[in-house]
Amino acid sequence: MARYFIEVAYIGTRYSGFQVQENAVTIQSEIDRAMSLLMREQIVSTGSSRTDAGVHARQNFLHFDIAQPLHPQFIYKMNAILPPDIVVKAVYPVPDDLHSRFAATARVYAYTLYTFKDPFLRDRGYYFPYRMDMDQLRTAAETVREYTDFSTFSKRNTQVKTFNCRIRESWWEETEGRIVYHVSANRFLRGMVRGLVGTMLRVGRGKLTLEEFRGVIESRDCTRADFAVPPEGLCLMQVEYPEGLLG
Repeated sequence: MARYFIEVAYIGTRYSGFQVQENAVTIQSEIDRAMSLLMREQIVSTGSSRTDAGVHARQNFLHFDIAQPLHPQFIYKMNAILPPDIVVKAVYPVPDDLHSRFAATARVYAYTLYTFKDPFLRDRGYYFPYRMDMDQLRTAAETVREYTDFSTFSKRNTQVKTFNCRIRESWWEETEGRIVYHVSANRFLRGMVRGLVGTMLRVGRGKLTLEEFRGVIESRDCTRADFAVPPEGLCLMQVEYPEGLLG
């Protein structure tokens, strides 16, 4: 039995999230269906990062085990079977005990706002035509890096043993017509990035002071976070592994 990592990218608009669910079409279910069809046996994959319904990914990984050799045109054939909004970018043979989720050292996300009506960004960002104090917004992002317990920004009904995350980067970028939040960490909680974005936007709009923002983080109370920003603005940009692991 050999183990492989596959690197994928997708537009999440049409899907009920990444992870396989009963009576729902998901990214993982489409990938498993395509692999099973191609290899003519039932294949069940394990994902590195579970994105929510409507969330996109420029890079995500899954791993799977198989006894037979991979089809010599595995990537080409997979992309022929998969719908046009999911693509397999690469496949990597890895050690049998390497886990796509637990071996990852960091995840990188970006959340995009656009400030002028643009139909080409309608399902790739959040239309947010409001005046904001960018200095306050940037200070809020820097404040995030001072904390490790993100209980406040985890949606309820999540099965995790710890709410601690090590934030490596947290910053806002302003370009012509767009405002993008960049964040990277060793792990993220369910709904965490959208909760951070929604709550920081309240700071940028003057509805929450920086001290109040600190109070929200320190409260460890998810009812005080704002998770209302839509999923289409969020994109998983990168999943990082130790250097040289994937050749």
